[in-house]
Amino acid sequence: MSFAGGLLTNSNQSTQYIRTLSRNASTGIDATYYNPAGLSMLENGFHLSIDNQSIFQTKTITNDFYLLNSSEFIGKVSAPLFPTGFAVYKMDKLAFSFGFGPNAGGGSATFDKGLPSFEIPIAKNIPALSGLSKLGKPVEAYGVDINFEGSSIFWGFQLGATYKINDMFSAYGGVRYLMAKNVYTGYMKNIQYGPTGGLQNAQTYIGEAAAIASATATTLSTTATSLQPLINMGGGVLTIAQLQNQGYIDATTAAKLQGGLGSLGLTSEQINAMNFSLIQKTFNEASTQLSGQASTLNATSAMLGDKDVDVSQTGTGFTPILGINIKPIENLNIGLKYEFLTKLELTNKTVVDGTGKFPDGVVTKSDIPAILAAGVEYKMGKLNASVSYNQYFDKQADWDGREKLIDHGLWEIGLGLEYNITDKFLVSVGANHTETGVQPAYQTDMSYSNSSNTVGLGCQIGLTKKINLNLGALNTFYIKNEKQYTLDAFPDPITETYQKTTMVFSLGIDIKLF
Repeated sequence: MSFAGGLLTNSNQSTQYIRTLSRNASTGIDATYYNPAGLSMLENGFHLSIDNQSIFQTKTITNDFYLLNSSEFIGKVSAPLFPTGFAVYKMDKLAFSFGFGPNAGGGSATFDKGLPSFEIPIAKNIPALSGLSKLGKPVEAYGVDINFEGSSIFWGFQLGATYKINDMFSAYGGVRYLMAKNVYTGYMKNIQYGPTGGLQNAQTYIGEAAAIASATATTLSTTATSLQPLINMGGGVLTIAQLQNQGYIDATTAAKLQGGLGSLGLTSEQINAMNFSLIQKTFNEASTQLSGQASTLNATSAMLGDKDVDVSQTGTGFTPILGINIKPIENLNIGLKYEFLTKLELTNKTVVDGTGKFPDGVVTKSDIPAILAAGVEYKMGKLNASVSYNQYFDKQADWDGREKLIDHGLWEIGLGLEYNITDKFLVSVGANHTETGVQPAYQTDMSYSNSSNTVGLGCQIGLTKKINLNLGALNTFYIKNEKQYTLDAFPDPITETYQKTTMVFSLGIDIKLF
């Protein structure tokens, strides 16, 4: 559940980022995350920054499988509290820094109608169950109550040191400790099948159909057995009419046999042409088929009960980080940072799982990809312009094989402008483009990636000489993505589309304590 940045990584770690979308050459306190080698530019003393973002995202998934009751599934993502913080102690050439924040995830998504992958297994049963009309139990529609909520937060705690080599070069080395937790809760209940406008509890309805099939199978088997004496007497080569004419059966028995064969779908012409041996064989075969159908229906009925999910996934990892800051001339600054691959395994702790998707104790590979970040900042009087670029090495991560469905790692580029209206007040604007590299087969309704364009704006207000207030907002416009796939027994391709929108509002305080 990434809000800004890579497939898993949140790059929105400060209010300054929200209002500029370009911080990779920062020399402010948020350089702790974006350009830690640039902390050598801070004044001596202790610096503190506390920020919070309120993030609101809508995830919209559409699926055109023709049997679904609704093609649209909407998830509301809410993260009203998305705190980040930085602390730096600078003394001459050396700076020690600490940072924390949700480096991935940080919110929860609620799908009041569930997801297509939950509902399709119920809907696609309708054609297979349509034959129950012959048992007096037509299946033309379905109903189900589904609710699914997923939450994710990967807390990162970063420690490091920056050293100013000379007036041009500074270097940084540090590590981030990552604590990851995903939680999935929800239910699928009140599954119903039946005729349109007359839905009934699916377990009861299908169970009743199974009972009818079983009883009918017994009747047909008994009928077939009752024909054996006549066949033993040589009547196996005779038709119903011939046996009746010769007095072996009466009109009532003949009518019952004809009715039984007719209920199996045979025409009058076919019935009249059948001899007794073929009639017995037909009844036995139909009995066997209905017995098998009864067993299948009983098994189906058992699977249609209410299902609950309550699962958490947890894991920890470490991210080594290196950085270089270069200041070749007075008004130009260049920042470089490399975050190494974070090896991460998430282990299921399953309280209940009626879906079979989250077996207890199963370990999922969920590496955080390595990141190469570069930025350039140039000051022109009251105007400050910056460009930032991030490359995420997604293909080198281990996601249990899902990384093979990626053509290239996600990359993003941002441009930010700041203008100092006065010494105590500046305004800023930023733009960012993110290009995902996933194949259509990568996309699922539980996890998908879209390319996007983002605009941000905001301001910084100098409350005192040592306290700055930052305000920012951004809006992300995602480019719709889709994939096509097929289901067994359904030859027509199904199209599933993935879309989302994100709004972020942020407030932060930067303080120089001493």
